[in-house]
Amino acid sequence: MKIVLAGNLIVLAILAFVYPHLMLAPGKLIPGHRQLDADCFACHAALRGADSERCIGCHKPADIGRLTTLGRPLAKPLTTTPFHQQLVSEDCVACHSDHAGVKRFRSSGRFDHALLKKETLGQCQACHKAPGDALHQQISGNCQQCHSQDKWVPASFDHGKYFVLDRDHNTRCVTCHTNNDYRRYTCYGCHEHTPAKIRREHIEEGIRNFEQCVECHRSADKHQIKGGDGERGDKRRDQRKGKHGRQADDD
Repeated sequence: MKIVLAGNLIVLAILAFVYPHLMLAPGKLIPGHRQLDADCFACHAALRGADSERCIGCHKPADIGRLTTLGRPLAKPLTTTPFHQQLVSEDCVACHSDHAGVKRFRSSGRFDHALLKKETLGQCQACHKAPGDALHQQISGNCQQCHSQDKWVPASFDHGKYFVLDRDHNTRCVTCHTNNDYRRYTCYGCHEHTPAKIRREHIEEGIRNFEQCVECHRSADKHQIKGGDGERGDKRRDQRKGKHGRQADDD
């Protein structure tokens, strides 16, 4: 019995090397590699699996996304900007699986932005088409300020944590954020105040932190003022109103 089992294992091992496409293949090849259906070792190294160096033998990194393996221009490129030239390493199998079997659905076969060079990570619109909704039409670039590179939805930015867009403040982004810089803001796009007037009024109330408006003013409700200086300013304002009121009664 042991001899029979050993003989069967030897035969199976030989068949696996002679006909790997019949014995080991997880599924049919993609249409572009169909001519290699019986030549597993065109892409696989013995006992090591798929080898990126063999991919590069046919697919030159400098031509990926621009030319076919025969050197002809691509009739319909997948992206407007080829990005394979911006990868930190030529690890083809990190994203690609040529078999249409179960291997295609493994998480390791998905694109990871960490494979891109650091200087390329912020150039989202070079590969991705910008959304056409009313909000994103006001924005050009700076995608990473609201979105992560793990998934597009949901956005990681919550405007209400910094300022609630209620009542008259539910306006266009560019009203407060100028020059497409969403790390900074200005309140003088709408309000009639001037920096000099704001400084004078806040100093009179004992408020020193008047340059960063949203540190104290978090919504359109002027009575909901937060922050240490703002609270002290409210107390002083109430004390001053009380004093003026007593003087009026005395008069």
